[in-house]
Amino acid sequence: MNIRDLEYLIALADHKHFRRAAESCNVSQPTLSGQIRKLEDELGTILLERTSRKVLFTQAGLTLVEQAKLVLREVKVLKEMASNQGKDMSGPLHVGVIPTLGPYISPIIVPKLKEEFSDLELYIYELQTNQLLDQLESGQLDCGIISFVKESESFIEVPIFNEEMYLVVPEQHEWAQLDKIDIDLLKNRELLFLDGGHCLRTHTLDYCLSIGAKENPHFKATNLETLRNMVAANVGLAVIPKLAAKPTEGVRYIPFDNPKPFREVGMVYRPGSPLRARYERLAQSIMHIMKTEV
Repeated sequence: MNIRDLEYLIALADHKHFRRAAESCNVSQPTLSGQIRKLEDELGTILLERTSRKVLFTQAGLTLVEQAKLVLREVKVLKEMASNQGKDMSGPLHVGVIPTLGPYISPIIVPKLKEEFSDLELYIYELQTNQLLDQLESGQLDCGIISFVKESESFIEVPIFNEEMYLVVPEQHEWAQLDKIDIDLLKNRELLFLDGGHCLRTHTLDYCLSIGAKENPHFKATNLETLRNMVAANVGLAVIPKLAAKPTEGVRYIPFDNPKPFREVGMVYRPGSPLRARYERLAQSIMHIMKTEV
């Protein structure tokens, strides 16, 4: 048994699919499958129920997956301690970013971070919040850039910036020419939202429902681009973050008058990490970069 075998096992538990798990580990499917079988032979127990449609873990397999996550987390700490012996801002750094931030913040910060920290090897992974936090907990990620949620409270949270939310309307809408809008006007209005996999849905839905807006029950988007395109098609109205409010034909973005809804964006990392100073410095650099953007 080696560390790589445990990584294969955790990937299979995450994806429940041999091909997708193999792709995430950058190996062939036969390689991953073969190593899992060798692991079963070495342990003398069946870890998986293999069917033609899906992968099911036995109870022994589920127990081993949880233990493997603990082992990898400790290995991560050892690597961090070793890395901390050199330059503070050097070596590999695996950073998770949520999908409602990734496409908009990554092109802004990554080039500047590479310029500022030339010895730092940045690896960026776009993951939904729950998956990002799971991988952070298991040691697969070093840190993450998210919009803070209740589930992130067990990690160290470093605020970076507050991102204002805009109302996006079709260009032919009665409000399209407004410079600002009172959020109370959304009372009894139906809005389009992202699906349940996004923390942004929770932020916007809770806020909008609190002022009497309603959710359109006929449509849920998987990403902000789809949400924007549906507004452009005059299907409804939506609330999106400022960074995603790029000029687009067919829609208009309207800032809210006070109070302005926003989401708190920041970095999360594991408590007790030896690389705390590295993450804090990275967060400060991102905060400085983003000052002119938000």
